[in-house]
Amino acid sequence: MSTQRRAIEAQDERTARQIVIGGRVQGVGFRPFVYRMAARYGLSGRVQNGPGQVVIHVEGDAQAITDFERALVNAAPPLAEPHLKSATATAVEDAHGFHIDASEEGAAADVHLPPDMFCCADCLAEMRDPAERRFGYAFTNCTQCGPRYTIIKALPYDRPKTSMAGFTLCPRCRREYDDPSDRRFHAQPLACPACGPTLTFQRGDAEPIVGEGALAATLAALRDGGIVAVKGVGGYHLMCDASNDAAIANLRARKHRPHKPLAVMFPQRGADGLEVVREHVALDDAEARAVADPARPIVLACRRDESPLSHALAPGLNELGVFLPYSPLHHLLLGEFGAPLVATSGNISGEPVITDNSEAASRLGSVADAFLHHDRPIVRPADDSVTRIIAGRPRPIRIGRGRAPLELTLPHALAEPILAVGGHMKGAIALGWDQRIVVSPHISELDSPRSLQVLKQVIADLQALYRVEARRVVCDAHPGYASTRWAGEQDLPVTKVQHHVAHASALAAEHPHIERWLVFAWDGIGLGEADELWGGEAFAGAPGAWRRIGSMRRFSVTGGDRVGREPWRSAAGLMWEAGRQWSPARDEDGLTAQAWRKDIGTTRTSSVGRLFDAAASLVLGVDVASFEGQGPMFLESAATQWAEPITLPLRRDEDGVWRSDWEPLLSVLTDQDRTVAERAGIFHASIAQALVDQAHALVETEKPQAIGLTGGVFQNRLLSERVIALLNENGFEARLPEIVPANDGGLAFGQVIEVLAADNTAPQAVEAGNTS
Repeated sequence: MSTQRRAIEAQDERTARQIVIGGRVQGVGFRPFVYRMAARYGLSGRVQNGPGQVVIHVEGDAQAITDFERALVNAAPPLAEPHLKSATATAVEDAHGFHIDASEEGAAADVHLPPDMFCCADCLAEMRDPAERRFGYAFTNCTQCGPRYTIIKALPYDRPKTSMAGFTLCPRCRREYDDPSDRRFHAQPLACPACGPTLTFQRGDAEPIVGEGALAATLAALRDGGIVAVKGVGGYHLMCDASNDAAIANLRARKHRPHKPLAVMFPQRGADGLEVVREHVALDDAEARAVADPARPIVLACRRDESPLSHALAPGLNELGVFLPYSPLHHLLLGEFGAPLVATSGNISGEPVITDNSEAASRLGSVADAFLHHDRPIVRPADDSVTRIIAGRPRPIRIGRGRAPLELTLPHALAEPILAVGGHMKGAIALGWDQRIVVSPHISELDSPRSLQVLKQVIADLQALYRVEARRVVCDAHPGYASTRWAGEQDLPVTKVQHHVAHASALAAEHPHIERWLVFAWDGIGLGEADELWGGEAFAGAPGAWRRIGSMRRFSVTGGDRVGREPWRSAAGLMWEAGRQWSPARDEDGLTAQAWRKDIGTTRTSSVGRLFDAAASLVLGVDVASFEGQGPMFLESAATQWAEPITLPLRRDEDGVWRSDWEPLLSVLTDQDRTVAERAGIFHASIAQALVDQAHALVETEKPQAIGLTGGVFQNRLLSERVIALLNENGFEARLPEIVPANDGGLAFGQVIEVLAADNTAPQAVEAGNTS
């Protein structure tokens, strides 16, 4: 057969297909990957970024195209999460070669926004090689690592739409960017010392040190016991030597943060990178995996007694928040410093992390001795994620850099786009549309003007990036929350969802196959019925149809918003409710006692979080907390692990709600003949047993498929693991959140789930969970 005839027959056998891939396929090196796969299978055509998807026109042998199509999903880059949307036959265009087209503009269809990525092994090796041109360069990245969420201004994800737009690629970087065989092929944050961002060290009024000398000056300041505000990926860290008591004392005094734990970043060393971490904390397998996770979260782990790190890092606690370097700059700092560094959020306590150079200089100037700035703009803040291992599995405490925006699939399509604004503490929002929901990174407590400013920015950014305009706002039922007030100021319909119902719905959404639940939602406070503050509630049912059937004995507290930060008020409320004589040292003039007796400014509560506050005050003397949850955290740390519980009476009230009575605990909590560890341990054991006793009483009539544990109280590992063990011993299956936080950081997600479910149920079920 002639060569000409074979060519004609091959042309006749040539087919073409248009393949559309959705999911997380932008910002993760997916188009270069498509290019390489096309070359591997001998195919021609083109690939193009569309709105939230990748569109491929491919030509060649039919079997090769089928294999190529399969590889697009099965062999995708590690950071990609692709799914095949469509594959249809199309006309052969006799394409020559394979190329990447400019991104297509248009309305959003399926936009996916990638989180910021940790520095990959290839880039790390390159930074450490003196022969490489990026040796020691603090902004090294490729298609598989580097910033994403914090630099993207608009989608599709292309360099002109990022904060890297102002850095023109040098000829050598341009060649890498254009070379399909290079791992930096179309890497949008691509940079090198010749054309990329630059470090600047600034100390007081001294002449700034720009470029190579900035890192050395920073290291010198840290070794000298100084505090340096270091600009990273999603904002500034305040950094100092984690072994230097004086430096940490200065940091705490200047930041007005006397007790709250400080996170510690460790050099990455050893086969798994955890050699130095293990010198200071005891990691089990689950904790080790969590520390090494690509999100590089802060992980809570038990401190070793022999660790030389300062005890001022986490006073009153036996755990440290540990994490690995995740940006090239962090690797350079930790590698050269050679020892752990405090790396706490660069903010005014309770506010979002600061991102702007000039704002950092003005607002952190009284805290930091020096600054390590850089000139790559941070478009929006992203604080570090926090994880705790409970019952052998990672539980998110805070969703942030590396995990957020958290993109999830809803069980059903929403009737209209919804914006949920969460609660007041641990602010986070959620945007839902069609069958998708996106949960924002942690914002902050919504107490300050800057917190509200960032809240509004994130609300605007998510809608703009995903090209979705909310038609309804969902918020908490508490009228005093800043998020609720903001919702009421919008020219949109507002739906209010009860706080603990949102907690329950968030957990249920993680397990959509479970149709009948018994959920215990325990936390500090949430507005319930008749202006009571709930926080120890049990619900039966499912999203859209919850019924409150269990709780704790109520008691009165005085002080309004101060109750959460003054545990002595909860202790006094319990003692007085039980008819005991009690004169708190903080109530020297007796005015609080008088107000309580006359029911002036008091609130009724069933909160388990407040019970923990009261126990911390009575057992440990933690009468005033300098940060949220201080008393309960200290109480957990002090407790013996497996104390024997005392029985808390359980009875039904006039409304048919089963209530556990905390009063027998008071004798134990005030018994000075018992050790602190024993009293704290008995409290944990008794509260855990009370939950199991409620479960026994409620399961008989409700017949749930699973028991859920959610709310901030279940961030307590000792309590949660005791409850799970007891439930398992009694044949019950227990579930805790694993995707969104059990605390108020998961409220916005739960609010959307509750509205979605309520809109698909009968009107009477809607009234059980939310009001419009």
